[in-house]
Amino acid sequence: MTPYHRIAGFGMNSAAALPALHAALEMARGGAAMPGALACLEAHAPRLAPLADALSLPLIALAPEALRGTATLTDSARAHALYGAGSVAEACALVALGVPARLTGPRRIAQGCASCAIAERITP
Repeated sequence: MTPYHRIAGFGMNSAAALPALHAALEMARGGAAMPGALACLEAHAPRLAPLADALSLPLIALAPEALRGTATLTDSARAHALYGAGSVAEACALVALGVPARLTGPRRIAQGCASCAIAERITP
């Protein structure tokens, strides 16, 4: 479990660059507060690091197997086949935050190459 109240999780393909990642974050935030950290798969960390640096936020890199079995709002057959979760972005946010947590909404996709979802801690 992390000390953050909100974490933005990311999924991306090889075309994802800083503008698309930033746009996906802004779409997922929808004007809400900035998350306390960004999260993605270990293999994607070099692509997301410039955004984390620009926003002065920590970057949490997750092993692909950490996503397996995570319940998500989105149900992508490709993500299920590769990672065992319906959305990489949604699963990254939830896994990085820990439980209990919930998604603020489904992933948002920017420029067809970057997706972002935000998870927030559920407090009793």
